[in-house]
Amino acid sequence: MVKNNLQNKIVAVVRIRGRVNVRGDIAETLDRLRLKRVNNCTILRVSDSYKGMLNMCSNYVAYGEVAPETLDRLLERSDLKFKASEILDGKQDMAAIKESMPFKLHPPRHGFKSTKLNFNQGGSLGYMGPEINKLINRMV
Repeated sequence: MVKNNLQNKIVAVVRIRGRVNVRGDIAETLDRLRLKRVNNCTILRVSDSYKGMLNMCSNYVAYGEVAPETLDRLLERSDLKFKASEILDGKQDMAAIKESMPFKLHPPRHGFKSTKLNFNQGGSLGYMGPEINKLINRMV
């Protein structure tokens, strides 16, 4: 299993699976991440608590480090007036984009690989690393 060091990194989280038969604690975690519907995306800076939340709901979401180009496309889509470099450098606070989250995306062109398998098994769930940028670009 790949160990990911996401501490203090900007991460994109996309909800892939739906609401039916979800345990209560996982549903609450997804609500706290502002992922209430399928194909919603949030951006967050990972701390210890967020890392635990991502591990808990990794069977319902895909997440990974977001590239500046992909973050620019998401910010442009939501009509925010600042660039990704300002967020990545720490000049702009994450609270500025929380008002526009979650980003509502389309289903990906050519579909998901699998909505039941982890990324390491050939699916689309869990930690994807930089591959999350390809998924988001297919959804924007």
